[in-house]
Amino acid sequence: MEYGVASHGALLAAAPLAGRRLRLPLSPSPPPPSIQIQNRLYSISSLPLKARPVRRCGASLASNYSQTSEIVDLDWENLGFGIVQTDYMYVAKCGTDGNFAEGEMVPFGPISLNPSSGVLNYGQGLFEGLKAYRKPDGSILLFRPEENALRMQTGAERMCMPAPSVEQFVDAVKQTVLANKRWVPPTGKGSLYIRPLLMGSGAVLGLAPAPEYTFIIFVSPVGNYFKEGLAPINLIVEDKFHRATPGGTGGVKTIGNYASVILL
Repeated sequence: MEYGVASHGALLAAAPLAGRRLRLPLSPSPPPPSIQIQNRLYSISSLPLKARPVRRCGASLASNYSQTSEIVDLDWENLGFGIVQTDYMYVAKCGTDGNFAEGEMVPFGPISLNPSSGVLNYGQGLFEGLKAYRKPDGSILLFRPEENALRMQTGAERMCMPAPSVEQFVDAVKQTVLANKRWVPPTGKGSLYIRPLLMGSGAVLGLAPAPEYTFIIFVSPVGNYFKEGLAPINLIVEDKFHRATPGGTGGVKTIGNYASVILL
């Protein structure tokens, strides 16, 4: 598949990143990088990247950028599909007013959750999965991140959760990828897996929506999901357990749908 001509792709030139807490080595200033969206090229300097007034679940837009050109020293030839700790993750909180505080990049690591949080007790959570690829010229390509944003919005509505807008979601993904771009595998050696996670992090005892939500994005370099690549795989048709039932949550990417798959 040629990702360079994807109609809803986003090309991230291997340069900018955002986040107040981010501290990466600086290099000489290059020409303004570009982002390709829907087959049109835009200069970073021409995009509306200023912070905007807080609105419903609005993540902050990137406004400050720094650079690093190094690539981490990994065994790219034998990269599997598993978690590799990277540098940063994106975190934004949303309270009872339905508005996210300004998102920020923080060091990758454990998070704190109340034992009574909605995601732990009632499974009030959603996740997405997409990838970033390094092109031969060193630029980084996202494939249709807008579609992941739309699916998260659909799932959030079903799960009675607030969700970021498409623009906010995509911006947060870009910030996270660029903050960790030294972990994007060389061309043809794999991809950077991106995991956006939206969960009810607030404490709740009764059956009710959580009073607080957390939007997190973390990344990990990965190889092929299946070692055989596109070779045929063995499948089992399950006729006893059903994930999608009328009026249920089988049609959205909620975390509870995948628990039964793991147990099987």
